[in-house]
Amino acid sequence: MEKDFFLRVYEVVAQVPCGRVTSYGLVARYLGAPRSSRVVGYAMTAAVDRDDIPTHRVVNRIGVLTGKHHFPGTNLMQQLLESEGVKVVNDQIQEFDQIVWDPTIELKNT
Repeated sequence: MEKDFFLRVYEVVAQVPCGRVTSYGLVARYLGAPRSSRVVGYAMTAAVDRDDIPTHRVVNRIGVLTGKHHFPGTNLMQQLLESEGVKVVNDQIQEFDQIVWDPTIELKNT
C-alpha cells in the first residue's frame, strides 16, 4: 500500500508548476490522507534523485525547506528553487502565500 501511495504522491508533485511550491500536508490532504504529510516527505526523500519528480518544490506548511538535507550538495534545493524564480532567505520561501500551489484547488477539475 505504501508503494501505491508514493506513486500517487509522485503524480501530484509532478504537476507542481515551475516557480511554485506546495507542502507535504497539501499533497496529503489532496490524496485523502490529511495525517500523512510525513509519508509524503518520505516519498520525496525516496525520489530526490529522480529528474521527473520536482521534489525541490515541496516544503513544509510554512514554506521552510525542511527537506534540503536530502539533496546532494550544500544548497541544491534552494538553488533549484531560485533558478525557477522562487526567493529563499534563510531556508524560508519568501511570499509563500502568493506562490503556494494547492492541489485541492488547482486539480479540482481533473
